[in-house]
Amino acid sequence: MNLPSPYLQLVIATIIWGGNFVVGRAIADQLPPFSLTFFRWCTALLIFWPFCRKQIKAEKPIILANWWFIAVMALTGITGFNTLLYYALRYTTSINASLVFATSPIIISILAAVILKERLTMYHFLGVGLTLGGVLYIISNGSLSTLINFTFNLGDLMVIIAVISWGFYSIAVRSARQLPLFSSFAYSIIFSLPLITPLFLWEMNWSDKVIVWSWASVAAILYVGIMASIVAFILWNAAVSRLGPARSSIFLNLVPVFASVFAILFNNETLAPYQLIGGLVVIIGVYISTDTKKMKRIRRRWSGFRKGGDALRKN
Repeated sequence: MNLPSPYLQLVIATIIWGGNFVVGRAIADQLPPFSLTFFRWCTALLIFWPFCRKQIKAEKPIILANWWFIAVMALTGITGFNTLLYYALRYTTSINASLVFATSPIIISILAAVILKERLTMYHFLGVGLTLGGVLYIISNGSLSTLINFTFNLGDLMVIIAVISWGFYSIAVRSARQLPLFSSFAYSIIFSLPLITPLFLWEMNWSDKVIVWSWASVAAILYVGIMASIVAFILWNAAVSRLGPARSSIFLNLVPVFASVFAILFNNETLAPYQLIGGLVVIIGVYISTDTKKMKRIRRRWSGFRKGGDALRKN
């Protein structure tokens, strides 16, 4: 299958995950976190398997020979990140969760530099700083007092752990880039089910949480199971395998931007100036961190202009 540009893949994935963030928050009272995670990945496997079963079965030997990578992906990305994020949304506000989530490119870049020895350029650090600043400006409503009064709670700490888990998932995807894309994704879901199922059974039988079935809860499961799982994960994995986790992670700061747009569209909120300004800063940061060749050309031209100006002043 011919996939689009890796940068377009990342943008589409973050658009879908922006919707996943909104859906997870909206449906928190109807679908408990372990149940939502369980139904999400069961749905994804049931939809995905019929289309790729022949390819998955044919590539089973190479997958099992690299089972360690698949196990790490199942534990960190499929089970860990999603369960922690859905659980966190029951205990923290949207502002706090988005603010903590905005640290993901920094955490992934550090993990990539330490584990994979990826070299981070000046432009990458500049892009990370700009996008983080843009996201902070958006989720603080352009108010410094909101950031100053920011406090951590259980949900915030769980988002931090979720982001770290996602960082290790991205590292595993990059390290296993020689594995077939669809088969590694399918088997990571299969490997995750023995981890998710006991949590789901505990939640249904021994906790005080219950599932409230409605058209909204069914629609939420279909969205997170098909769009946020199959489509977004395949696009993300394909892009990370080509670009690496450090360069790809900067796009995660687009998630709260798209989440804000969805809130405006579906919650009848108005578009505030701080959202426009913050979104523009995020886009500039993503551009700087990804198109390093063009940034180097701009820097060389600027240096040439400065030298030319100095020469004219001397004359």
